[in-house]
Amino acid sequence: MPFRLNRPLFALALAALTLPAAAQDGPRSENAGAYLAARVAATENDYREAAAWYDRLLQTTPDAAAMLDGAIIANLGLGDIPKAADLANRLVAAQGNSQVAWLALIADKAQKEDYAGLIADQKAGRSAGKLLDGLVLAWAELGNGDMTDALAGFDAMAKTPGLEAFGLYHKALALASAGDFEGADAILSGRTSGAISMMRRGVIAHMQILSQLERNADALALLDRTFGTEADPQIDSLRSRLKAGEVVPFDIVATARDGIGEVFFTLAAALRGEADDGFTLLYTRITAYLRPDHGEAVLLSAGLLDQLGQPALAEETYAKILPDSPSYHIAEIGRAESLLAQDKTEAAIEVLQSLARSHGNLFGVQTALGDALRRQERFAEAIPAYDAAIKLVGTPERRHWPLFYSRGICHERVSDFKAFEADLRRALTLEPDQPQVLNYLGYSFIDRGENLDEALTMIKTAVAKQPDAGYIIDSLAWAYFRLGRYEDAVEPMEKASLLEPVDPIVTDHLGDVYWAVGRQREAKFQWHRALSFDPEEKEATRIRAKLEKGLDAVLAAEGAQPLTDLADGN
Repeated sequence: MPFRLNRPLFALALAALTLPAAAQDGPRSENAGAYLAARVAATENDYREAAAWYDRLLQTTPDAAAMLDGAIIANLGLGDIPKAADLANRLVAAQGNSQVAWLALIADKAQKEDYAGLIADQKAGRSAGKLLDGLVLAWAELGNGDMTDALAGFDAMAKTPGLEAFGLYHKALALASAGDFEGADAILSGRTSGAISMMRRGVIAHMQILSQLERNADALALLDRTFGTEADPQIDSLRSRLKAGEVVPFDIVATARDGIGEVFFTLAAALRGEADDGFTLLYTRITAYLRPDHGEAVLLSAGLLDQLGQPALAEETYAKILPDSPSYHIAEIGRAESLLAQDKTEAAIEVLQSLARSHGNLFGVQTALGDALRRQERFAEAIPAYDAAIKLVGTPERRHWPLFYSRGICHERVSDFKAFEADLRRALTLEPDQPQVLNYLGYSFIDRGENLDEALTMIKTAVAKQPDAGYIIDSLAWAYFRLGRYEDAVEPMEKASLLEPVDPIVTDHLGDVYWAVGRQREAKFQWHRALSFDPEEKEATRIRAKLEKGLDAVLAAEGAQPLTDLADGN
């Protein structure tokens, strides 16, 4: 498995301590550098770079087990299953023993529908883990024409503590693939062995089974109960077909090869968040290899690559979802995020703008566009996207408060304070006492000298809700400062500085508070610190002016009330 450390120097040291004998040989000492590079690339989850270095190494040391194992992982991570299988066969020929090699060989034999070979491998003792072995063997028996042994295999899993749901779910898929929709429904409905938890794909499988049983009304009820009424291209299309009286075909699993692909996906979904993301990726890559139309596996692969710090590979993977897929909009939103992670801002915005033109009726699309534009400080452009999203919502619910909050921020940044206040107050009606909203609205009131009593109450409430949030405590201290209550401002501002020790705004505010209470040397020290934290140039210029002339002179030059007048309440 690839290490999860992001420390190349540590990886180099570790690799140096674990060089295989082949890499340390005197005549082949040039291999050491390539091996170190391969190990560092693997440490960084850079599958493409790791695969290239292992290729180079294997030209001179073709049978080195450690190198073959690393190369298999790298190629599985890239999604190049045929090459990984070829390397796995070389490892087996060299009498190497590797779980990842067995994964690659399962995928290869399943793709070739060599079910007898899969059965023989298990009899020979090759294992990738009890659950995977058991489910793959059951599907291989089905593919080999032995339904009795296949069902016995699924039953064995269903009777294993902790694995019951996996055995039952795959038995239902196997029965449905053989046309026994009654038996499949009995399992998925919970009549056979009680309710089992199912993913989205399992619910769709059950819906298709109900439709095959000419129970479209029950299938519709299942979709409504599970997915609600929010727009969803795939679910909306299925609803339309059911309402039209169409018998929706069962296509989740058509063959034993599909079933084995579904095994890998089921386990990947179960492993996500529990196992190393790099290990889970191997399972999703194999699923997508066995079922190229398995959109969920492609999306999960791309998401895992993003989490592994490989946005370029994630972008390529998202791009495998074609425009006619019901998952296309999800893939394009993910691709835009991957582009943003590569600092390809314009390309990301173009992806989302194009998606808004083709899928503008989807709430998630408009929200993603608005969020991306807002993060790039293109506030005026973000507002129409949020407008469209809010229109699609219809009657807002509690969960929609962030939408009004985000649009409100955009209104504030383009100086439309009336619309800004209306949006944030609407957010508060949906989620009363939400600390982020209270803080932002209260701080803005204080900054503009409006609704000062209400603003102070808002910020105090926000602090009570999140007492360890430095930026909110900074707002409280700044409210006291703007109200001329300088001594009251000292304690919360010092606390905010401890919680946000390298924030230029908080540090600058601390300097202002110290100046106001006569601690001028400490004020200048804090302003110098604020400059070291890379503030925006406008703020940096103002801080330098305070260091040169003092806060009083800067306020006077700005036409603001002097500190003494604020303290007197004038």
